[in-house]
Formats: sequence, C-alpha cells, structure tokens
Amino acid sequence: MSISLFNLEGKTALVTGSTHGLGMAMAKGLGKAGATIIVNGNSSQQKIDDAVAYYKSEGINAIGYKFNVTDENAVINAIQAIEKEVGVIDILVNNAGIIKRIPLENMEVADFKQVIDVDLVSPFIVSKHVVKGMIARKEGKIINICSMMSELGRSTVGAYAAAKGGLKMLTQNMATEWAKHNIQVNGIGPGYFATSQTEPIRVDGHPFNDFIVNRTPAEKWGKPDDLAGAAIFLSSQASNFVNGHVVYVDGGILATIGKPSNE
Repeated sequence: MSISLFNLEGKTALVTGSTHGLGMAMAKGLGKAGATIIVNGNSSQQKIDDAVAYYKSEGINAIGYKFNVTDENAVINAIQAIEKEVGVIDILVNNAGIIKRIPLENMEVADFKQVIDVDLVSPFIVSKHVVKGMIARKEGKIINICSMMSELGRSTVGAYAAAKGGLKMLTQNMATEWAKHNIQVNGIGPGYFATSQTEPIRVDGHPFNDFIVNRTPAEKWGKPDDLAGAAIFLSSQASNFVNGHVVYVDGGILATIGKPSNE
C-alpha cells in the first residue's frame, strides 16, 4: 500500500472545536499529513488566535474562524467566508461538543436540550451546509466524533449518551444518503484520553483512574496523538470505500466486559 494514500496535501479540513484537546490533536494530525486546517471555536477570538499560532509553530497552515456551530446562519456565513477566502472544504470533522454530568432526575430540560443541540444538532447543521459543495464536486470526507457513550451508558451523562448515540445513527444515515456522491461519512469514537481536563483524576489510587486502567485492555489512558491515525485514514484516499462506520480508538474497551476480579 502506497503511503501516498494518506497524503492530504492540497486538502482543506474544517475541524470544529479545534482550539484545544482532542480536536486539536486530530487537526494537528491532518495538518502534518498536508491539509490546511480551518480552526474553529466560539469561546474567544484570542483562543482561536493562540491555536492558530500553535499550529503554525508546528509547520501547519492554519486559519481561524470564530462561529457558533449551533447557529445555522452563523454556520452559513462562515462556510461562505471560508470558501471565498481559503477554498472549498474537502474534509469536515464535527468535533465540537459539551458534556454536563448531572443525574437525569435532577437535570433541567434546558441543560438536556443544550447538550443535544451542541453534540447532535450542530453536526447536522454544519454537515448540511458543507456537503452541498461536496455533492457538487462529487467528493468529500465527513467525520463525526462519537464516543464510548455511543455504545454504552454511564451514570450522570444521560444527555451526552443520548446525543452521541444519536450521532452514531446520524453518521450511518448521512453515509446512506451521500455515498452515491462519492462522499464518505464515518465516525471516530475516542476512549479515555490523557488531557488537561482528566489530569486531576489520572493519579494512582483515584477511583476513576483505577477503573479506567483496569477496564481498558491496554491498561492505560490514551494519548491525544493516538487519534491522529484514525483521523488521517478517514480523511484520505485510503478510506474511499469505507462508509458509515465508527472507528473506536479505545485501547480495547469495547472488546471486553473487563478483567475478572481474581486476575
């Protein structure tokens, strides 16, 4: 297999929520493979500017656009600006998301709807308007960032699990409708990763750290850079006949019910 199958030179990738964390790790991987990265966030222009500076320090061509992925008019305006100022969007990674850890019986309806809006509705909105250009060109790659919660439930994350389970099925339906246009739509389901957000609980003796290490066959947390390979594969020619799948980058969690207590 030729390494050129994974070459993204000349491609432009919009990665939502790419100013930090796993979104940044995947965007960095795409950039290192040759893609121009469209950096998106909605918290502050400074955060976007800082992220763009980081990508450029890594030798990646990056341009930042601040817009709210749940606001359809803002998405339309941003896509029009990107296509005019940078070029067509060849790759879309729907990564932006939020989580609210609240028991369902205590969760306000407004909080539940907000999680659904960001984690499920926004991938529909952004994809709907990016895919029109892909359909016209008969080519495109869309990656929806799913989750372990696309397959499994866990206490206090009911809204998030509902959204990510829905995103798995949305991914399959996007693939069903758009495959005939030579557009591949797939998902990535990250396991548990060592990020700044998880740092406080990634210490020996912490109950959740011990749970994750013991629950994961690889016996460790993932590194954000571990997601780069899956993102590159699903964005490249190597996945041209791969459609409607979710690639779980989870160290084997979904392959097992866990270690026996006496192991």
